[in-house]
Amino acid sequence: MAVEVVYWNPKRPVAPGLIGRVLPVRKPVNNFGDLLGPAIVKRILETRGIARPGTGRLLTVGSVVHLSRAGDVVWGSGINGKTSAVGGGERLDVRAVRGPLTRSRLEAAGASVPEIYGDPGLLLARLMPELGTGSSERPVTIVPNLHDWSSARRDPRALSPIGDFRKIVPAIAASKLVVGSSLHGVVVAEAFGVPARLVTSSTEPLFKYHDYYLGSGRPIDTPIASTNDEAVELGGAEPHQCDLDSLLDAFPLDMWAAAD
Repeated sequence: MAVEVVYWNPKRPVAPGLIGRVLPVRKPVNNFGDLLGPAIVKRILETRGIARPGTGRLLTVGSVVHLSRAGDVVWGSGINGKTSAVGGGERLDVRAVRGPLTRSRLEAAGASVPEIYGDPGLLLARLMPELGTGSSERPVTIVPNLHDWSSARRDPRALSPIGDFRKIVPAIAASKLVVGSSLHGVVVAEAFGVPARLVTSSTEPLFKYHDYYLGSGRPIDTPIASTNDEAVELGGAEPHQCDLDSLLDAFPLDMWAAAD
């Protein structure tokens, strides 16, 4: 049995309202940040020359700890603050988490959590440099949270967070400044050295933003803009100080070694 990389990508009705509830047709949300986890895991295994299937369930990129089960392995995942649920709780095998706020929640649930922090998305420039080889053609790119897209889409600077990450990541990497409520819009920008500033979301708690900043070496009071225009005025936050070597070293290669 192969390792299952757990990520958030539910299927939603293709039509709104009553029609959507009646029609059986649904399609995945495909929020680009949530699709990064499986791709990052695949690239790490490729660089290590590992082709065997492995065993178990692995949680990586995103606020997916609530999806965990007892015995799952956690590497770089976080909690979003919308729910107090921590999935597998004390029976999780935690190798790294997004930040210290997630670590505190998991420890309160009885899990043993090392002080190894970082969103695996910060490894993109190291693992997939080909996605950042374009020139800086976009002065400002706004990447809204999935749930903020409807209000941001009319802005010509806005980039949809929905779709193939292989198209979205290069657009972010080719920007001179990235702002928005998409956490992974900012994570990807900072991975490629692009200045970035988070913006408050209409639906997302600040918990995951604070968790990310703390886990990447910035203070919890790092300013988060109220609007995209304010974020542009503020410019990028201080560059991240995440220890990417420690994060990568914490990757659970033993999940594949067990298949020998």
